[in-house]
Amino acid sequence: MGRDKTARAARRVSQSKTSVPEAPSPGQGVTSENLDRRTVESFGREWARFRYGGETGRNVGALYATYFGWLAEDLLSADFTGADFGCGSGRWATLVAPQVRELWCIDASSEALDVARGNLSPLGNCRFLQEPIGELTIPDGTFDFGYCLGVLHHVPDTAKGLNDCVRTLKRGAPLLLYLYYALDNRPAWYRLLWRTSNLLRRCISALPHPLKVATCETIAALVYWPLARSAYLGEKLGCNVKNWPLSFYRAAAFYVLRNDALDRFGTRLEKRFTRQQIKELMEGSGLGAVRFSENPPFWVAVGYKA
Repeated sequence: MGRDKTARAARRVSQSKTSVPEAPSPGQGVTSENLDRRTVESFGREWARFRYGGETGRNVGALYATYFGWLAEDLLSADFTGADFGCGSGRWATLVAPQVRELWCIDASSEALDVARGNLSPLGNCRFLQEPIGELTIPDGTFDFGYCLGVLHHVPDTAKGLNDCVRTLKRGAPLLLYLYYALDNRPAWYRLLWRTSNLLRRCISALPHPLKVATCETIAALVYWPLARSAYLGEKLGCNVKNWPLSFYRAAAFYVLRNDALDRFGTRLEKRFTRQQIKELMEGSGLGAVRFSENPPFWVAVGYKA
């Protein structure tokens, strides 16, 4: 892929906790044109609640495989320096960092970075940077690889954020990307069901935080868990559960269901993209040889910096 593995961009942060910019004063947030402050605060609270440390961290193994398993050999190498763009709690980084030389964990939320720092502290090869994607100060051509999973559909300007991620990659370096799909591969009834749930999301995400959390916990227990386990049973009985609502979660732990219910219904800013739109976004940002995973979650794609 023509990567220059010998050139290493100057590091501007150290591995110590003090290298991370100080958390902003209450009510101030991070200054950025490509950041929705209330969305960032919501995710900070979410990752403080769902830390994925210790025993709960083991819940992410199967989910990790759905994102990385189809191309891990292409993406990771022991002599690579890479970036987790929008690291959240560091749940993916805990599995990526042991496979690479160095991993930069980047997030706009100081709360999320505090959780990630705690989860990743035993590894010793992670750096932490609090900056919004779209406003990164990292030099061009720094990273051998990067991944951005479930982040850029929550920022005001998705294209700007993607361009910023790609800018920091070396030539030929891969970027693994996950953006919410526009249900473009689903039947009409499925899309109608989603529209109904999206109306609920708009209402629930506007609730005060304690009430929002309680509502999402109820949804996890009364909607996510029954539908997911019904799909699991249906699969065991030989049924095709491809289009069953929430079949993706059929084997997921209840902890994951609770987290993703809050992630889905508690977020005020959400955008969705068709497969073709994602391909155009990636190519427009300077990524080539774009490929898509044909398995859920949709859409996961990889491209290589031209």
